[in-house]
Amino acid sequence: MPLWLRLPLILALLLAGYLALFALLGWALERYFLLTGFGPERAASAGRAMALGAEITLKLTLLSGMAGLFIGVLAGIARTSRRAWVRLPASFYIWVTRGTPLLVQILFAYNALPLLLSPLWPSAQQALTPYWAAFIALAFNVGAYNAEVVRAGIQAIPKGQWEAAWSLGLSPGSTMRFVILPQALRIVVPPLVNNLVALLKDSSLASVIALTELALSGQRVISATFRPVEVYLAVAAIYLLLTTLLTLFTNLLERRLQGAGR
Repeated sequence: MPLWLRLPLILALLLAGYLALFALLGWALERYFLLTGFGPERAASAGRAMALGAEITLKLTLLSGMAGLFIGVLAGIARTSRRAWVRLPASFYIWVTRGTPLLVQILFAYNALPLLLSPLWPSAQQALTPYWAAFIALAFNVGAYNAEVVRAGIQAIPKGQWEAAWSLGLSPGSTMRFVILPQALRIVVPPLVNNLVALLKDSSLASVIALTELALSGQRVISATFRPVEVYLAVAAIYLLLTTLLTLFTNLLERRLQGAGR
């Protein structure tokens, strides 16, 4: 099948799977709460609320994960540069981000960043909603960890690869883009997957700025029903389901990338 036809088909299947997943999750949660003694209306509203929270959690993880991969690749390449003015800012960013708690970074992005940006961007306070503040904090946090992974992958490529590319007349930039980086990214797929799975669990910290992701949705159901055991079991099961699906999908992607590299 040609690529121009295969790509839309894959995207359509992914979209259909995404919609089916959350429709099925809402239905399963409603049945679960009915079985555990919730009333019909309470079970339906709790199922919808937690399915919506799970969807927000997954979307936030995927968006910030993609942004974090882009940031990580740029910062990882910069970390390997021989030019100090390129290497040092990347090193400083990684040092600060890895040395401070993610919770502090989320609170900073929501409470302090709009104030710092307001002279240049007067509507920053309104634009940086809890969702986008969490997105910025999570993307830059996972980007720092991805940068160290990418740097290690680049340094794992034998020097002979660089010398062979230069002997063919490629510039350093072209060598990195067409020779080194594709090989390095294949090497570092497993740790990048681990970072993405960890990001999904860390996204629960966004509840501190009132983003109604899965953890906060569960808390609100508990406040309305005073049934913490049943709700926390459901929250844990949904996180386990999402991390398992994410791991299966990324393992499949890893096998395809490794197969393409042979």
